[in-house]
Amino acid sequence: MTEFDPATFASVDPKQFAQLVKSTPDAQIAEVMSGDLRGKILDEVFGRMPSLFRADRAGSTNAVIHWNITGRPDGGTDTYEVVIENGTCTTSATPDRDPKLTLTMGPVEFLKVVSGGANPVMMFMTGKLKAKGDLGLAANIANLFDMPKA
Repeated sequence: MTEFDPATFASVDPKQFAQLVKSTPDAQIAEVMSGDLRGKILDEVFGRMPSLFRADRAGSTNAVIHWNITGRPDGGTDTYEVVIENGTCTTSATPDRDPKLTLTMGPVEFLKVVSGGANPVMMFMTGKLKAKGDLGLAANIANLFDMPKA
């Protein structure tokens, strides 16, 4: 698969997804993420997080993380909630708990972070990713998931 086509995401494994994000020009990702398929892509990414969660690495971590993905077609932001507690991970597109950490970034940056194609610390340093709250948790998030390597 060489085309950035959200319709086929359900059949793409995390490694293929990482390769797809890496090989697709930013402008094309931005175009797709500013259209009708944005919600489907975000739902698919967040829907996979619990299966990629590494409880063995989480230890006693209990946290509510809000992911704000900016650049919605209407100018708004999509917020997803990831809850890590008691060795489990759940996600929701309707946040209803106070976050320990809030991460804010654009859609291209988000897809690069979750596909292992960008360094979140460098993105934070250059202002492409904003983190509010527990920065220690922010630095450790990648370790809590089996991140694909493109």
